[in-house]
Amino acid sequence: MLKESSREKFTPWNIGVFNMEWEKTILITGGAGFIGSHLVRLFVNKYQDYRIINLDKLTYAGNLSNLIDLEGSERYFFLKEDICDAERIRSIFGDYDVTDVIHLAAESHVDRSIEGPMEFVMTNVVGTVNLLQCAKDKWGGEKDHVFHHVSTDEVYGSLGTEGLFEETTSYDPRSPYSASKASSDYFVRAFYHTYGLPIKISNCSNNYGSHQFPEKLIPLMINNIVNQKPLPIYGKGENIRDWLWVEDHASAIDEIFHKGCIGDSYNVGGLNEWTNIELVKYLCKIMDIKLGREVGSSERLITYVQDRAGHDLRYAIDASKLERELGWKPSLKFEEGLEKTVDWYLQNSEWIDQVTSGEYKAYYDKMYGAK
Repeated sequence: MLKESSREKFTPWNIGVFNMEWEKTILITGGAGFIGSHLVRLFVNKYQDYRIINLDKLTYAGNLSNLIDLEGSERYFFLKEDICDAERIRSIFGDYDVTDVIHLAAESHVDRSIEGPMEFVMTNVVGTVNLLQCAKDKWGGEKDHVFHHVSTDEVYGSLGTEGLFEETTSYDPRSPYSASKASSDYFVRAFYHTYGLPIKISNCSNNYGSHQFPEKLIPLMINNIVNQKPLPIYGKGENIRDWLWVEDHASAIDEIFHKGCIGDSYNVGGLNEWTNIELVKYLCKIMDIKLGREVGSSERLITYVQDRAGHDLRYAIDASKLERELGWKPSLKFEEGLEKTVDWYLQNSEWIDQVTSGEYKAYYDKMYGAK
């Protein structure tokens, strides 16, 4: 069941812990989403002297039940806000004395961007510039701050059968989503070069793991296999992606935020290239075994559908800079991470049911007001 949030009536003037001294007050945008919730949990549990403010608009992909385990922590606070609301964002920087930003809030689904690109422009571009402007005005010329912008490998465009995306690879976005993220990356760099804002950028490959909204490939396939529904595969399923376990991504952000060079970019990848069809067939095998079904039965649910417009053939990340300079590398092989992911979804069917039914959205809209 969904639980009532203790942050409903929260303001900086009626919570005594705001008088405490904190080493940092980090504003994490999009912290109720898939990647964001894992990052919020990591920072709250790992850094006892940090105050973490989770700012999320709670669109369809934001779900506070992802962070129920943090409720009651004096170091974690939630604010339902829109990063496009410049006046409100400016007041938050002042009221909460924000020292650092890790910016994950974004519209992120390629298909949705094809259907309606303007929403992606507003959130991913205008919202990012609002945050940059507020950070610049709040911090002035002080350098003891970090604005860490979390982006995607899709800004680089499409690879052929060989080669890897490096930090120096030219941008070549192919979808409205990737174009909006490329634009936001450019604005972040512009604020560094023009105003001296202390920024860092990370570009990651496809993430997978627990708490991912089931429109994405892996949770969609898991849910459809459980319910014996068709498994839609674009084109021939030959598109290749590099898969990164979400908890490894959170640990990479942690390393970059604390140790990365100001003004620098870092690619984060899982070193796991799979074609979509190979991935889904492997997932079918795992699911058949775990569900006690005849191996091969789920594979018969695969259905090939018309390819996505402008579908990039291959993404692959060169994360050697991150390993060389900061010592980070993935902790899990894809097969191990995928099995952990399957186990989580099978053990948390109630979470899936609430998400697919929209119950979580109606609940939090009622609690905080729809925006």
